[in-house]
Amino acid sequence: MKRTKLILVAAALGAAAILGGCAAAVIGGAAAGGAMVASDRRLPDVMAADERIEWTVAGRINDRFKDRVHVNVTSFNRNVLLTGEAATEEVRAEAERIAAGVADVRSVTNELAVGPASSLASRSNDAYLTSQVKARLVGAEGVNPLHVKVVTEAGAVYLMGLLTQKEADVATRVARQTAGVRKVVQVFEIMPAAAPAAKPTEPKQ
Repeated sequence: MKRTKLILVAAALGAAAILGGCAAAVIGGAAAGGAMVASDRRLPDVMAADERIEWTVAGRINDRFKDRVHVNVTSFNRNVLLTGEAATEEVRAEAERIAAGVADVRSVTNELAVGPASSLASRSNDAYLTSQVKARLVGAEGVNPLHVKVVTEAGAVYLMGLLTQKEADVATRVARQTAGVRKVVQVFEIMPAAAPAAKPTEPKQ
């Protein structure tokens, strides 16, 4: 009887520890998410629109073509990037038309390849390359990694974001110098560089 009670107590304590860890993870994740939102150059309503665009476009394309397409949809500042594979050129073209027809979409960059869906090994390698590029951006001078969205498909890295030309050049160089990257495609939206601060005038003698 005593042994049973000890087991129950131990189980309860273990569950409490796990739940406590989960709570800490949630709080930590919320804090990190808040930091990312604060540093994003998009307006909050545009960020919300991008999320809606992504799931709307993906849902409509997948409902239309089922297993004839493997599509990844990324929207940044309402500019849509389509990556993945389409069974035929007709499917590829129609997927672009579907994306362009979704409310608030400003432009569509169609990078769908015509061919069979990629393998799990290929997708795992793409995820690894994305993590490597992001990690190297953290240590790069001249660009905030939170301003760059990295998407990888079949070894090709697509870079999105609202960047100055100088920042875009730095991010592109970092991606190109990452081992395993086959090519880099810029899908940036270039913004004007900030004007230098005016020097204070010297008082007249």
